[in-house]
Amino acid sequence: MLSLRTRRRLRSELWIVPLLCVLAAIVLSLITVAIDRAAGYRLVPAGLTGKPDAVSSILSTIASAMVTLTTLVLTVTTVAVQLAMGQFSPRIVRALLQDRASQLAYGLFASTFTFAILALREVDTTGGGTVPGLTVLVAYVLMLASIAALFLYIHHAGSSLRAAGLIDLVGDHLHEQIDRLYPAEASAPAPPDVVVCPEPGIVVELDQAALVAAARTAGCVLELIPVMGDFVPAGAPLFRIHGQAARLDHARLAGLVVLAAERTHGDDPAYGFRKLVDIAERGIAQPFTDPTTAIMVIDRLHDSLRQLATRSFPTGRHEDEHGDVRLIERTLGWDGYVRLAFDELRLAGAASPQVPRRIFAALDDLKTVAPPERQPALDRQLDLLTAGVEHHFDDGPDRRGPRSRPAGHRFRGRPRTGEPDHRPLSRRPS
Repeated sequence: MLSLRTRRRLRSELWIVPLLCVLAAIVLSLITVAIDRAAGYRLVPAGLTGKPDAVSSILSTIASAMVTLTTLVLTVTTVAVQLAMGQFSPRIVRALLQDRASQLAYGLFASTFTFAILALREVDTTGGGTVPGLTVLVAYVLMLASIAALFLYIHHAGSSLRAAGLIDLVGDHLHEQIDRLYPAEASAPAPPDVVVCPEPGIVVELDQAALVAAARTAGCVLELIPVMGDFVPAGAPLFRIHGQAARLDHARLAGLVVLAAERTHGDDPAYGFRKLVDIAERGIAQPFTDPTTAIMVIDRLHDSLRQLATRSFPTGRHEDEHGDVRLIERTLGWDGYVRLAFDELRLAGAASPQVPRRIFAALDDLKTVAPPERQPALDRQLDLLTAGVEHHFDDGPDRRGPRSRPAGHRFRGRPRTGEPDHRPLSRRPS
């Protein structure tokens, strides 16, 4: 048996799997050539492989293309790993290098090159010419497999080098280690009125029609516990059943909720707000401050909230054709969107004169269009932002700089020279 050190090295080294693939290609080439020789090179008709000159040209092209492709893929991978080290963590490299899918892709490219070279050696273009039909046919299959593997590798590499992909890569390894070192013990079954999540993931989509139909058939009401865009751990409650729980297939209900590694825009408009806020926070974070980028983000947040200010929000209660509520889904309302847009930016950007000024202007404008029942959420942001600016700017003139408001409010005055006036036109002095 192999020693522990050898087994560990076989699992962790990048070159082991590609080298094994190359050795397998050599063995496969010897086998197919032997079969072709035994059959007198008549096993596969020439109409399927081509004439000797064409076959020689094709195999040469495959070999040169595989060398170029392998070199390019390894170069791109090296650059991507360096970027991942700088942006996320230097300790992420081992997880990337131990990725079996990537190692198999490298091995397939290298083995296709090796097989094409060995097959080319058996093609005789002189005299009558002979073509090892089976060997050439296998080379064509490997070429097609390499093309498919290239597209799959690009998709896999693009997914694994995203933030969510890297987090899931490390998280999956951690999960395997926990299962290996700390075996799960028998736990109490979930209550019959609770549907648990079979695997970890973020809720990105619901089959609402199927859920309503299942609840109507069972004569019950389903309550979705997480909000769209929430992360749900494996084994955590996903649905709560109000009514006849025994008549429902829990596994089927869990399958009607789509879980993913990261949020999407499909049914989750809050994700757009979340990404804009992230961009703005990067713009005002030390040591590379870029408040102009934050202002551009606040402009788009302002525009989005202005569109939402007068629109009705879904209740999250889905009814069947008889008008009975069958599915209850938690949704984000006006207060939630306002807090999502401004809470973090208000805290992170209070010390930057541009950010409070633009948030004040956006809130002032939103108050002109929001109905009375939605005014308290805006007033709360104004009060908190005022307190934050007072905390960061102790001097009176400095306090007046970050804000321009109508008379009767603190921070009176016009914007500083050279700064645009973001107040609504109706509130600007003539």
